[in-house]
Amino acid sequence: MKWETAINSFKSYLKIERGLSDNSIVSYEKDILKLSNFILSKNNSVSPLKVSPDLIKEFIYSISKSISSSSQSRIISGLRSFFEYLIFEKYISNNPLSLIESPRISRKLPDTLTIQEINTLISNIDFNSSEGERNLAIIETLYGCGLRVSELISLNISDLFFSEGFIKVTGKGNKQRLVPINTLTKRVIKHYIENSRRNVKIVEQFKDILFLNRRGRAITRAMIFTIIKKLSKQANIKKNISPHTFRHSFATHLLENGADLKTIQQLLGHQSITTTEIYTHIDNKMLIKAMNEFHPRSKTI
Repeated sequence: MKWETAINSFKSYLKIERGLSDNSIVSYEKDILKLSNFILSKNNSVSPLKVSPDLIKEFIYSISKSISSSSQSRIISGLRSFFEYLIFEKYISNNPLSLIESPRISRKLPDTLTIQEINTLISNIDFNSSEGERNLAIIETLYGCGLRVSELISLNISDLFFSEGFIKVTGKGNKQRLVPINTLTKRVIKHYIENSRRNVKIVEQFKDILFLNRRGRAITRAMIFTIIKKLSKQANIKKNISPHTFRHSFATHLLENGADLKTIQQLLGHQSITTTEIYTHIDNKMLIKAMNEFHPRSKTI
């Protein structure tokens, strides 16, 4: 079996059987291609069905010199899934990565923004430009609803159920969830739809897409990153800010104000609550307060 055939078959499995997003599938494909290109670079015509554990070890050693532990771990996980698929389809009987361990990764707390920093960021939006109202709506939706950037750019006008107080979000693996929307975010989106969005000449296939670029097409992930990086620079915020920072901040501020992890998990669309725990950055004051308030020994004189 050729690498191209095996990869295309695996991609179909990821899309149809596992329901993964296009971005996730592309990520898997890139990691498998790294291995196949490594094998080809050695003038080796080993097919994916004949890859040995020793060849995998050699590949991992070669990439470990230039990429982080987290990237190594992701590649190993992706390759393990690829070979598990080949076992599932009965092309091979053993996974060459079965004895390969992923590097240990420290769970780093993500950067978050304070409400003051978010407001400072918003104050630097140029409302004299045709994109000002749209950019405000983007920031408020990211922070007010805790969306991933992929969820934001795929949001449709038909997904907005303002009278019921919800928006319908399509997350990873095309899983849908309802997310409550606050009054401010609702008002900002409505204002964008009724004003600056109406002035855009919209390409027919994008008429239902909420956030558009100036050419009337769906705004891209790259453009969202550019907008946020530019605003953070203008606001002189030194933190490493990305669209995901607003999602971290959404979770953190909910937790700080009394929301429980299970609720935050549902709002973020996490399958596992352990994933939610990394988003919930709790400062020491909150931990001390919780201990003093709830532990029996704290009430002992």
